[in-house]
Amino acid sequence: MSTDQNQMSLPRYMGVPTFMRTPYQPDPAGLDIALIGVPYDGAVTNRAGARHGPREMRNQSSMMRSIHHVSKINPYDLCRIADIGDVTFDGVFDHDAVVRDIEAFYARVHAAGVVPLSAGGDHSVTYPIFKAIAKEAPLGLIHIDAHTDTWDQFQGSKFMHGTPFRRAHEDGLLDGERTVQIGIRGAQNSPEGWDYSLENGMRVIFMEEFTKLGVEAVIAEARRVVGDGPTYISFDVDGLDPVYAPGTGTPEIGGITTIEAQTLLRGLRGLNLIGGDIVEVAPPSDPSGNTALVGATLMYEILCLLAETRANR
Repeated sequence: MSTDQNQMSLPRYMGVPTFMRTPYQPDPAGLDIALIGVPYDGAVTNRAGARHGPREMRNQSSMMRSIHHVSKINPYDLCRIADIGDVTFDGVFDHDAVVRDIEAFYARVHAAGVVPLSAGGDHSVTYPIFKAIAKEAPLGLIHIDAHTDTWDQFQGSKFMHGTPFRRAHEDGLLDGERTVQIGIRGAQNSPEGWDYSLENGMRVIFMEEFTKLGVEAVIAEARRVVGDGPTYISFDVDGLDPVYAPGTGTPEIGGITTIEAQTLLRGLRGLNLIGGDIVEVAPPSDPSGNTALVGATLMYEILCLLAETRANR
């Protein structure tokens, strides 16, 4: 069943903003892919603001059209897709309650057999998403980021935006041997995160290696690492150079360009993709709105991949 695309033909400044101007349907039943906002940034270590990411990405996603100009994929012809709204929080200042709220929301989506594509929020939100969708078996991961996010704790908290993949790995939700981390860079006060990833079988492609290899070789390496198993894509916008995405909590210069990011994602066609997210878009740090536009565009790129995978399945 396809998606109602009537709202997409309206002038972009009209209508209630939803992700990609898809229908709003709070109940995931009957959908193939659910577009979800996770407006939470209570686990950041530097600049806040990613709580506003979903709302601004919805607004900027009105710039997206239906047919991809390279792959010619129209995800809305292939799948039934809707914006099912935001995760709501009963205790936004309680980290444990936040984890429970996110996990419960995604457990409902997963139980309905629906593929989630999310807009954060800071990167801590990926851990409870994994808790909901990876209970049957650990997932492979294609992780684009400036940071490995495999630290143990910060200021005494084990739940923060630098720890989601360590927590997921410790819980048996993430397969380290099927994890590739792309674009890693920036000085650290401790090598702890890098060491944890490498010692647990994760393939870490530092930005210098990315530049040396080139995008096509990195695509081949990512495909080799994750293989044919179920795989999740998590894209932190600080993986991009801050000239393209200044609105983020922990910017690191010397990063990936937007065309490299698009090429990288397009090279993942045909993988067994079961979900994805775009995180760390912090609109208050970018009044131009460009970071939210970048985030929405990358979300559309991932949507095309997920729709093709779902339709072929």
